Formats: sequence, C-alpha cells, structure tokens
Amino acid sequence: MKELRKKLKEHVELLIARYPMLEGCEDSIIRAYFLLEESYSKGNKLLVAGNGGSAADSEHIVGELMKGFKLPRKLDAEISRKLIDESEELGKTLVENLQGALPAIALDGHPALSTAYMNDCEPLLCFAQQVNGYGVEGDVFLGISTSGNSKNILYAAVTAHAKGMKVIGLTGAKDSKLETLSDVCIKAPQTETYMIQELHLPIYHCLCLMLEDRFF
Repeated sequence: MKELRKKLKEHVELLIARYPMLEGCEDSIIRAYFLLEESYSKGNKLLVAGNGGSAADSEHIVGELMKGFKLPRKLDAEISRKLIDESEELGKTLVENLQGALPAIALDGHPALSTAYMNDCEPLLCFAQQVNGYGVEGDVFLGISTSGNSKNILYAAVTAHAKGMKVIGLTGAKDSKLETLSDVCIKAPQTETYMIQELHLPIYHCLCLMLEDRFF
C-alpha cells in the first residue's frame, strides 16, 4: 500500500512538473481522488455532467474509466470462470477481450431522455433528473463548469447531496456557486473559458491515471 501511495503521488508531481501553474490545485486534486477512491472501493459509481466543451470532457472521462487507459485490465478469475461456464464458445472471446471498468456515466449522452424531459418538464433540471434516477448514496457527482455557475450543474449538485452523494466541482479560477456546493472543488487557474478547458484535461487525466493504478 505504501508503494501504491508513492506511485499515486508521482502522478500529481508529474502533472505539476508538466503544468506548473497547477501547483495550487495539488491539494484539491488529491482530495478529489480520495473521494473517488472511497466511492469505487465500496462498489459505487461516478456521474459526470457539463455543457458544451465540458460535455465533451464528461464523455472523455467516462471513456478513460470504463476501459483500459494505460494499464491492461484483465478480468478477475471469478468473472472469467463464470463467462466460460455460461458459454465455452463465446466466453473465451469475452475473457480475452473484456476489460475491467470503473463504472461512470456521462449525463449528456442520453438525448431521447434529455429532450423528453426538457420538453415536458423544466429544461434546467435535465441533469438533476438523471442524478435523481441513477444516483445512490455513496456515488460521486462530478460537475464540470468553467464559470462554476451553470444552473443545470448546480441543480444536479444539490440533488446529488440530497441523495447522499459526494460532489466534486471542476471550474475556473473565479469563486462560484458550484464551489460552495462541492465537497471538493478543483479550480483551474484561468478565467478565459478555452484556457480553463485546456487545463481541465490534464487534471482529469491525472485523476483517471491514479484510479487505474489503484484498482488495476
């Protein structure tokens, strides 16, 4: 475990070496990681949401968590055995190709649900509705908002806490409403939207690398 902790710290040190302006984010990145580690250790999941470029980042994060990022994620022996028992012919291919996953859902990726809800109900609650439906106690909601004041993200954060979930905010440098609603808020030290987004990517890549090392 000590060696693992050292390796996790090395990911943050490498991030800051490559992006020195993120030095002030070190503490919040580490605290966000431990929230995610605790959640995944208990069999919970991550819900992620954002708008525009941050929606694309949400999908990107899910892609890194739900399949191999840098490490091979071979299935454990028990599920491999069950797959073969279920079908020797098909199970072999499944065992050879399926990868271990950290369950994560991007809330922008359900257009039929979102458009139906926005048409029938309150458009700004489209993410909150999904948090209400998917979220359970112990899950984590990651809200990405460069301003930190996107109302649909704020509604989702409030809903997450009401469901017994933890909330991580990923914002820009300015103080924001999302920061006040978050258990941990990582504030990229820029104020221009595209510059904030350019820093969000290495931050969440670092978190994904740390989680992959911990669980795989």
